[in-house]
Amino acid sequence: MASETTPAGLRERKKEQTRRLLLEGAARLFRERGFEGTTVADIAAYANVSVRTFFRYFESKEEVLLPDGVQIFAYVERALAARPADEEPLDAVCAALLEAAGPFSASTLTALTRPLGDVENVVTARLVQAFADFEERLAVLVRDRLPRDTPDADLRAAVIAGAALSAVRAVLRTRRANRAAGVEDPEPEPLRRAFGILREIGGREGV
Repeated sequence: MASETTPAGLRERKKEQTRRLLLEGAARLFRERGFEGTTVADIAAYANVSVRTFFRYFESKEEVLLPDGVQIFAYVERALAARPADEEPLDAVCAALLEAAGPFSASTLTALTRPLGDVENVVTARLVQAFADFEERLAVLVRDRLPRDTPDADLRAAVIAGAALSAVRAVLRTRRANRAAGVEDPEPEPLRRAFGILREIGGREGV
């Protein structure tokens, strides 16, 4: 039995290793060269595979962004679940998103902080949908953290989730615009500052 199953197991591990190397290479190259400056051939070469092999895993360079997006969103969910149950919901969501900043910086999604060139509209459309789907999921998780007698609980949860993710999107847009203009980010931790601004707007102290 082992001799029958082992080859299949080895193949699966090899496939997962190749996929991981393709994502790792894309993340590194996107950081160094930007999305437009990185080709499929570059990513394939990093993983020591052919371009043909790349297309067995991903339909396009744009699609490389999406798997990491799913993983980052899952990371946020886990981080939120680990927050104290009595923590104010917006504080908990912001803290979970801040925890995801590290994994984000090591992912293919770093391409979003740079101008995306001709594929901007395609990538943006896909990510807008991904963010919208996650926003709905995040609203449900926030709703579960609210006391049962919270007035307008569904609306409150949706506003908290939407506001926090809007701050994330604002940081991505601002950093992309700054880099396109050749301007360094003025804030060392722009996401933390964005959440601070969110608090200021709400008349509360920054996180």
